[in-house]
Amino acid sequence: MPELPEVEVVRRGLDAHVVGRVVVSVTVLEPRSLRRHEPGPDDFAARLADRRVVAARRRGKYLWLALDDETAGDAVLCHLGMSGQMLISDAEAPPPRHLRVVLGLDDGRELRFADQRIFGGMSFSEDGAVLPTEIAHIARDPLDDAFDPAGFAAALRRRRTGIKRALLDQSLISGVGNIYADEALWRSRLHYARDTRNLRLREIETLVGHVTDVMDEALEQGGTSFDALYVNVNGQSGYFDRSLSAYGREGEPCERCGTPIRRDAFMNRSSYTCPRCQPRPRHGRW
Repeated sequence: MPELPEVEVVRRGLDAHVVGRVVVSVTVLEPRSLRRHEPGPDDFAARLADRRVVAARRRGKYLWLALDDETAGDAVLCHLGMSGQMLISDAEAPPPRHLRVVLGLDDGRELRFADQRIFGGMSFSEDGAVLPTEIAHIARDPLDDAFDPAGFAAALRRRRTGIKRALLDQSLISGVGNIYADEALWRSRLHYARDTRNLRLREIETLVGHVTDVMDEALEQGGTSFDALYVNVNGQSGYFDRSLSAYGREGEPCERCGTPIRRDAFMNRSSYTCPRCQPRPRHGRW
């Protein structure tokens, strides 16, 4: 699933190419991509007709386009899911595979939502220009100017869980997924099963710093692309996967100490650690 850097790359593309444009047509090719919009495709299309996009925003892994008024308008909310793509194309260009929703724009181009697995989707959020109520429960992310490191540290130490589980909890800190959690934990020399209650304040501060750094670095390289499903609005892949130190490197030598990177099953996914640099806690259960 795309994580914060990948979603932010897409948001920046929407900001550059869609903000200021008027939606002149809406074509829904797959109703399941609008399953979160309960009134259905016809209502979705009617609500977007002749609306101007005035901002492209993000909270964690969610995107939304503010309509008509940046502070009091409605919004189109979007989640990319596992395979969603937001693509900007000329109307005459051949459609991509797995095309689900098309927003025709007043400059002759189209915003195309393609989604192979249909885990993502779009919906209309009334009065959602500043922050859609549907995602108000999601915490701020480390790249948000309003992110509160001290508040995060306090909330983290109140949890009784492993540190990686906490990093993946979008109500505690948003935008962090499996890849960047593993990278930040490797840089911090913390095992994913460390109990959050036993973390020292300095360890938390160091971890937050590494989460922020690894996301900033990923943004500079267009995100991480392990397959062709993640692309920016122009259909281009990112290349931060070439800079990963832990994730996906099972059996390869740790860049710090040379010990082979280990892969463990974790929450129906995988976790990658250096057994020497990130020793497993004696009583870790997570």
